[in-house]
Amino acid sequence: MGLFTAHRHMKISNNSSIIAGFILLGFPCPKEGQIFLFVLFSIVYLLTLMGNGSIICAVLWDQRLHTPMYILLAKFSFLEICYVTSTVPNMLANFLSDTKVISFSGCFLQFYFFFSLGATECFFLAIMAFDRYLAICWPLHYPVLMTGHLCTNLVVSCWVLGFLWFPVPIIIISQMSFCESRIIDHFLCDPGPLLVLTCTRAPVVKSYWTVISSLLLFMPFLCIMSSYALVLRAVLRIPSAAGRRKAFSTCGSHLAVVSLFYGSVMAMYLSPTSEHKAGMQKLVTLFYSVGTPLINPVIYSLRNKDMKHALQTFLGI
Repeated sequence: MGLFTAHRHMKISNNSSIIAGFILLGFPCPKEGQIFLFVLFSIVYLLTLMGNGSIICAVLWDQRLHTPMYILLAKFSFLEICYVTSTVPNMLANFLSDTKVISFSGCFLQFYFFFSLGATECFFLAIMAFDRYLAICWPLHYPVLMTGHLCTNLVVSCWVLGFLWFPVPIIIISQMSFCESRIIDHFLCDPGPLLVLTCTRAPVVKSYWTVISSLLLFMPFLCIMSSYALVLRAVLRIPSAAGRRKAFSTCGSHLAVVSLFYGSVMAMYLSPTSEHKAGMQKLVTLFYSVGTPLINPVIYSLRNKDMKHALQTFLGI
């Protein structure tokens, strides 16, 4: 494996000086391994589309799920489909490619959409927590407070904020000169490996990226934790054990998803990128970009009786 990887690096390095874009190294291994990974991630991608698509169809089909909580869940599932599609199809094409070249514009478009959709997901998880806060802490006023109009406005705000968060740093990075090997030791265009390839080191750009990434993660995360702190206080005041279990069950799925997504993303982006080895970068990024969109439909369907019943009825199980 070591000889193959060294030979592969040498072959790619010789070609990298004449390409017009970048080389996404991905997961270096023999051709048989590349085919195996292609089949594996094709299955994962299809299961992710099926899982999230089933939730969307179940919510649309079952009238009992036409409430803000499930409407937000369906829209979140659509966001997950977009999020995983921003990286996996290109990764699959790379497995079958000999050159593994991605154009300059293709690289930065992927960069933009991947991080913008990730930012949208951060905001989306916050408004889902806010919805649970209103439902549990203000149950009598909930239908008046969480109207369809407010729900739509919150969703639109998430998408707008998400897609306006990263254009400036991405444009700055795209204007920098890249004069090294052009090999990105990753399966997607990520700021850490990209900044390593620049002709001159840019500590200001790295610091700026760290600041806006930290703000993006901490602001929604603090909103989520504040919402659930208030929810916990309200739940503990419920006199019946059955009532407390029901209240916790409506929040458990969302808290599990938040823990998986934020835990991996914070581990990746809130410490200097130079401290992460390439292999660890790939594994952590793979988990939150491919793993969580696959796991989330399972979490929501298994922990929620209404959703489980709707899915079983919709799928004819």
